[in-house]
Amino acid sequence: MPIVTVQQFPRDLEQKRELARRITEAFEEVYGARADSVQVFFQEVDGEHWARGGVMGCDAEPG
Repeated sequence: MPIVTVQQFPRDLEQKRELARRITEAFEEVYGARADSVQVFFQEVDGEHWARGGVMGCDAEPG
């Protein structure tokens, strides 16, 4: 039973549906896994719960 965890910034539900579908298809094609055995977990992190280079994401300059 493949389990995939995707850590990302918040995304639109339709984008997550598409990504889950494509990840599932990849496991079906490459591993021969049944679609109903593939689990995808989305962990969304906003800028108040993430930092890079000592700077909180919510304080970082866009770009």
